[in-house]
Amino acid sequence: MSVEAAIARIGQINGMLAPPKAPTSATTGGAQFDAALASATSGGPMATAAMATPVGAAAPMGMAPAAGGGAGARALAAVQAEAGQAEQPPGSNDSPRIAQYRQATAGSGVGPWCAYFVSWAAQQAGAPIGEQGQGMGATIAVEEWGKRTGRALPPGQPPQPGDLIVWGSRHIGMVESVGPDGTINTIEGNSSDSVARRSYGPDGGGATSYIRLG
Repeated sequence: MSVEAAIARIGQINGMLAPPKAPTSATTGGAQFDAALASATSGGPMATAAMATPVGAAAPMGMAPAAGGGAGARALAAVQAEAGQAEQPPGSNDSPRIAQYRQATAGSGVGPWCAYFVSWAAQQAGAPIGEQGQGMGATIAVEEWGKRTGRALPPGQPPQPGDLIVWGSRHIGMVESVGPDGTINTIEGNSSDSVARRSYGPDGGGATSYIRLG
């Protein structure tokens, strides 16, 4: 065999032994993946779906921090640690832990405890509710205190994590996060006999005011 023929034969053998080339994006749907990735990173439909939060679930990570990182942030951290605390027995408005919440409100007794809960959280944050820091057991009293002291947000101003959310004389809780679509996620005491997470539309489920602890 001539030298030229031997070289050609070696080239054929090498070609047979070489691994096949990986398919390009054009043959594996890579273009579609690139488009989806661009949508996700530019706020398109894929990004919106990824950030959706089901009702009652933990708040999404990466939301705005609690107002100023001060009292609101500290109060929010306190209530987050209490999620799941429940009445014992159900419907009693009482438990050993709920009794501790009541201690933050002067003259408190066993009864509806959503305002006791936020009074306790504010006390834990070093920003107690009430002119004398006495806490309050009535939601409407907390709302009036917020307005009287300039802590109530102006109408139309969106809340931040750590703000109190008030429904007049009916109920009160704390904003945990605000979703990109305006969904307001909360943590509330005395919600179905426990400390529970809830979610509402941008109107806060008919909230009458928001109060910033500081």
